[in-house]
Amino acid sequence: MGIRRYKPTSPGRRFQTVSDFANITAEEPYKPLVVGLRKSGGRNNQGRVTSWQKGGGVKRSYRIIDFKRLKAGVPAKVESLEYDPNRSCRIALIRYIDGQRSYIIAPEGLRVNEQVTNGSGSEIKVGNALPLREIPLGTIIHNVELRPGQGGKLVRSAGAQAQLIAKDPKYAQVKLTSGAVRLIPIVCMATIGQVSNSEHENVSIGKAGRNRWKGKKPHVRGVVMNPIDHPLGGGEGRSSGGRPPCSPWGKPEGVKTRSNKRTDKYIVKKRK
Repeated sequence: MGIRRYKPTSPGRRFQTVSDFANITAEEPYKPLVVGLRKSGGRNNQGRVTSWQKGGGVKRSYRIIDFKRLKAGVPAKVESLEYDPNRSCRIALIRYIDGQRSYIIAPEGLRVNEQVTNGSGSEIKVGNALPLREIPLGTIIHNVELRPGQGGKLVRSAGAQAQLIAKDPKYAQVKLTSGAVRLIPIVCMATIGQVSNSEHENVSIGKAGRNRWKGKKPHVRGVVMNPIDHPLGGGEGRSSGGRPPCSPWGKPEGVKTRSNKRTDKYIVKKRK
């Protein structure tokens, strides 16, 4: 994977970069695994805006991804590596020997025509999915389940990776991308390798319009709003707010908002 730079033919092009898409092998997705996708525009079922700075964006189709990898013991061959507009990483189309196809998250280093397998007894090889119980300590993993059979929930974005650092009869300790260490049931599935497209974080947007293609509207500062819209709004002339930074509902910035005592016991080390 690499990054392509443009010649500065316009102000918007001057600092713009894109992925080179060198490893993409298919231009069109596999139609049976594609469904339509409706945009919300940040609005709820009553039509009211409940999530700001959302709207517009280019039309996308959703690719159905197999996060569960439940087809155990059936080898599959990688048919193509594809771009997915709904996520930052690349996806791989695999075909099982019984003819069934599915999309999976493509790890770094996976190639077309390689074989991947799922389930207990699989080889420790990039792209194979197996229970944490059977993965050696120190292995780099991604697409990690939190509950058995639920499907991968953690470590799915471009360049992300986790590391298996300890195991006991019931739980495995996994060090996540954030630096946090978490207990995960040892029977949960994980996939070997690092998620593809690790250069994604180095891409420069270059112009505001490119964010609008993604459906992201401009983010407006609170201090330039009216007092009715934000606690920092109002004031004669240019004002800096007059109080510590806060949300539109008065909650101060930098204050921890995580409140899930039910799962606190599974966090061995926090990310900070």
